[in-house]
This record gives sequence, C-alpha cells and structure tokens, in this order.
Amino acid sequence: MGEHGTWFDYLSKWDAWNKFNHWAQGKLGRSWEWQMFGESGWTLTHVLITLLVVAFVAWGGFAFFRGLQSADKGIVPPRTMNLRNFFEYMAESVYGMVEGAMGEKNAARFFPLIGALWLFILFNNLFALIPGFSAPTDSLKTNVGLAVMVFLLTHYYGVKEHGVAYFKHFLGPSPALIPLMLPIELISHIARPMSLAVRLMGNMMADHKVVMSFFALVPILVPLPFLVLGILICLIQALVFCTLTMVYIGMAIEHEEH
Repeated sequence: MGEHGTWFDYLSKWDAWNKFNHWAQGKLGRSWEWQMFGESGWTLTHVLITLLVVAFVAWGGFAFFRGLQSADKGIVPPRTMNLRNFFEYMAESVYGMVEGAMGEKNAARFFPLIGALWLFILFNNLFALIPGFSAPTDSLKTNVGLAVMVFLLTHYYGVKEHGVAYFKHFLGPSPALIPLMLPIELISHIARPMSLAVRLMGNMMADHKVVMSFFALVPILVPLPFLVLGILICLIQALVFCTLTMVYIGMAIEHEEH
C-alpha cells in the first residue's frame, strides 16, 4: 500500500538519497501481493517518521529525568504545563492502567514494556494527523515487528515464570484431549500477533484516509471534527494494543489456584 505525499518527498531531489532508497526497497520491500496487501510501495518514509517519534519520546524522557534531578526531586510540579509535566502525567496514567490490569506486584515489572509500547504506538498514530506526515502504524512494516515482539515476550515470560511446565497448558486438562486442544491452542496463539498487527493497521489506515480526504476537499474548518475523532481513535488503538499485551502476558504468568 502506498503513502500519501509527505515532507520527506523533497529528499528525492538528492541522487544519493534516491540510490539508498532504491537499495533499501530491494532489500526490505516485499514482492508478494495478496488480497488487500497490494503492491508494497515501500519507502524510507516510515523509518524517518519512526526516528522522529523515538527522538521526541527520548526528549520527553530526558525532560522527565531532569525533573527528578531538580532540588525538589520532581515532587513539586512546574507552574505551567510543559514537556516534563506532560510526560509525568502520561507515565502516571499508564502506570495506573498497568497496575489495574496486572496487579500491584507485576505493575513495576511490566510498566517499562507497556509504557514504551504506549508512547511509541500513540505518537506514531498521532504523527499522521500533522499535515505532511504519515503514520508508520498504518502498515504492516511496523505493526508486525511490534506484534512479533509481544508474541515472543509473552512466551518468554511464561517460560521464565513456570519453566518447561508452561507448555502444559497447550495440551489441555487431560491426555485424552491433547489431539484436540494442541491444534486449537497453537492456532489461537499464532493468531494473536496477526490480529494485533492487522487491527492496528486497518484502523489507523482507515482513520487517516478519512481525515486526508476531507483535508483535500475542504482544508478549512470542515476537517476539524474528524481531526478530533482521529485523536480519539489514536488513543483507543494504542490502548487496545497495550491492553491485549497485558492480557496475553498476564495469562502466561498466572498461577493456577488449587
């Protein structure tokens, strides 16, 4: 799936950039097409926007850390809303979400992972609402990487918590049910990263297509309600991805009560 025009299109005037982009497309672009997955349309635009998101999050994290090094140890909030205040509020809200979903014991353990996913996905989503940018999360390029990482970490934490006994839940409650339960469990676990990636891609691609369509037709005032709706969708999709991640990890590390 192709991209709409972005500010990075101006880089095409540089021959060195075009050569590098063509080389990267040959190495990293996909050649297959299937149903809604049409022509790849792979460019480095998503990579550059992702780097901008990482830089912004790192900037916010540095502002948060600098506040902790102040004389009041970050206890007293700034008088006016600034980047540090925004990231403090974001961290507090996400920690509360993790604590409510996974319990007080696991909140501190998994907050870095869920918090990083929240910030990365949210700001990647929001970037496409800025004219001249696109969202790396409206394609499989970024989403599959995130979903596979969650899939691997889920089973890593499961094995770390239970050892080899973790894989017993794939076999069902009794040996007689193994031929039935094993395929069902394998399919359900394999479907998890697919659903995470495709759900995020579909919702973000549809939302940003609608917003950009109204911007192209009537660029003044009319797109504002759709921009507000787009912000809401960006928040919801980041929340859904993080919530499902917490659910999957929570199911992997939970202990059976006897």
